[in-house]
Amino acid sequence: MDGLRQRFERLLEQRNLATEALRALEARTGVDKRYLAAGAATLLSLYLVFGYGASLLCNLIGFVYPAYASIKAVESPSKEDDTVWLTYWVVYSLFGLVEFFSDLLLSWFPFYYVGKCAFLLFCMAPGPWNGAHMLYRHAIRPLFLKHHEAVDSVVRELSGQALDMAAGFTRDGACSRPWGHPCVPVCLSVYPPPRLRCRLWRLVAGM
Repeated sequence: MDGLRQRFERLLEQRNLATEALRALEARTGVDKRYLAAGAATLLSLYLVFGYGASLLCNLIGFVYPAYASIKAVESPSKEDDTVWLTYWVVYSLFGLVEFFSDLLLSWFPFYYVGKCAFLLFCMAPGPWNGAHMLYRHAIRPLFLKHHEAVDSVVRELSGQALDMAAGFTRDGACSRPWGHPCVPVCLSVYPPPRLRCRLWRLVAGM
């Protein structure tokens, strides 16, 4: 318990949007920011269990502040914060993919959104216990290093097939005009390849 309390207090000493708001409330109300943070966490948990729109609130928590922090990281000269938030978005994307298949089942559990919100806050927590960094280092990065060459090969193959299909559609579109039509390219009307020539003659014969 002492270790958790020390982590909690160190977390409150970090300088970010949430801790600045807590400091401002502490200055206005005279209530210790530790109690304010604990009260806010309790109210949030109760709302996520019993309140309306818990899914929207949870998604906003996982998106709005990280998006704001990511913009600040892009605009800052340091690259360290860029890596932190890129890692978060990698974990967030994978979590969203997994949730897409499990949400219909898990969302019926009463504490689902509390757990989801706690997980997202854990992933964006500053310091060495940042959850996104831990998951990336221990789970995502080993899988990536093991399979990235195979994935790159599949992506290159699919890209080549997509380009071939696009080129085929372009040729088909050009060859759908009658022979000698002004929209047919000169190179095709003078000497089209045999396969395209047969297709063109069939089109002309069918008109």
